[in-house]
This record gives sequence, structure tokens and C-alpha cells, in this order.
Amino acid sequence: MKIEHIAMYVNNLEQVKDFFIHYFHAEAGEKCHNPKTCFQSYFLSFQGECRLEIMSNPETEHIEKPLARTGYAHIALSAGTKKAVDILTEQLTKDGYRIISDPRTTGDGYYESCLIDLEDNQIEIII
Repeated sequence: MKIEHIAMYVNNLEQVKDFFIHYFHAEAGEKCHNPKTCFQSYFLSFQGECRLEIMSNPETEHIEKPLARTGYAHIALSAGTKKAVDILTEQLTKDGYRIISDPRTTGDGYYESCLIDLEDNQIEIII
């Protein structure tokens, strides 16, 4: 078995798509739109096999996302090198994103930083 894709609902589909393209070099597939249900989505591809599907629907409830919660906690995207983690974290900081942990080596051996994205989701930037 392998993970083929992970999906998440977002409030602003285009803004989230552009965020992942700009900072994480994602490639967006064609927009899927069902006019009957108002469902819209994009599949975002990164360097690898697993994709991220971002979805929107006006009936989706936006709920508070505390840092410590059950369920899916974060996604981790590999920048490839320690220097790339540092540079991307610095750029995201300059652009006003909330960094909740600066670049460091964690207890499980990852070199990473962690930020909160446009819609209060946690993203880890790792080597």
C-alpha cells in the first residue's frame, strides 16, 4: 500500500492553490467543478507520488483548529536541504506567516520548521 493523495477542505481555493505553487513548487492539475453541488477542487503534485487535493464547497463549515487536536495534525513537505528549510522559513516569516517553530533538529531527528498557513493548517518544512 501507498498513500496516493491526501485531501483537505479550504475556504479560498485559489489562494491556497497559489500558496502551494509559490512556496512549495506544487503543480496544479485542472480545476474540477461540479456546478450542481458547487464542489471545486485541485490536485496538487509535488516531487513524488503522493498528491494533495484541495477542495471547497460553500456549505463546508469552518471550525477553529487548535494546535493540539485529534485527527490529521500537519503535512510535511521536504525542502531537500537544511539551507533550503532555513531560506524558505525566513521567506515565509518575511511574508507574514506565523512560524510556530523555527528551524531546529527535533527529538526524532528531523531538521524542520513549522508554520501556520492561510487557513490555520500546520505545515512542517523538513529536509
